[in-house]
Amino acid sequence: MLLVTGVNGGLGSLVLERLAGRPGGPEGVLAGSRTPERVTVAGVPVRKVDFDRPETLAEAFTGVRTLLLVSAGYGEDDVVIARHRAAIEAAERAGVEHVVYTSLSGDGDHLAYALAHRWTERRLRESATLRWTILRNGLYAELLAFLARPDADGVITAPLADGRLAAVAREDLAEVAAKVASAPAEHAGRVYELVGEEAVGAADVAAALTRTTGRPVEYRPGALAQARAAIAASGAESFQVPMVAGTLSSIAHGFLAGPGKPGDLAALLGRTPRPALEVIAAGTDAAW
Repeated sequence: MLLVTGVNGGLGSLVLERLAGRPGGPEGVLAGSRTPERVTVAGVPVRKVDFDRPETLAEAFTGVRTLLLVSAGYGEDDVVIARHRAAIEAAERAGVEHVVYTSLSGDGDHLAYALAHRWTERRLRESATLRWTILRNGLYAELLAFLARPDADGVITAPLADGRLAAVAREDLAEVAAKVASAPAEHAGRVYELVGEEAVGAADVAAALTRTTGRPVEYRPGALAQARAAIAASGAESFQVPMVAGTLSSIAHGFLAGPGKPGDLAALLGRTPRPALEVIAAGTDAAW
């Protein structure tokens, strides 16, 4: 039995759709969510999985052989680590055999949200009973679309300088996760770096949107301090301000441009990954 957590989230929902759409259907797949009433994929049994309520996990993991542990949301480090600790300890007690964990790409080590991912990877390696596979996901093309969204005048002001991001389509990451979790023994003890093969910058986004929308889009980067102030004024949680500002700065200064060559993503997909600019253009309408 394979249990996927966080199935009402952006990544988890896509993974569940792919597993349910396999030729054999969703047999052997369980959906886990803290809001099980919202799960809408037909034919998939749903269990309540709430990492903030560890007492729910023993029943949720009963009979599960493979756990696809989708990272339990951004929060302060102690909150996220407590969630992941509860999940891993419950998996060990329940007799789960293999955990597939969606982590963060290696080039993101200096990001504000990397620590909880690396803690979770270490905890899995130290487990006396669990086999594991770590999917180090790159930042989404959909995130770059948000960070580099034009304003009402068609101007992108994100402080990305001439930096570039090896952005990856969330759908590709979901496809890989579904494949690996469906045959975990083939991937035991592996750490996969799943980033885009072609890094793109805000100027590329502007050009792509100009072509696809028919509206002129210009890139005029602003200052990081201005972006930080805007994030803080947007109603973001206090911990989210350094997360977003740090991501912008890391892209701007060339730390997330990727290896620039085929890697684990294409090999696991068995095809060329979706181009990030196509994903961004498809998800951005002309109304901004």
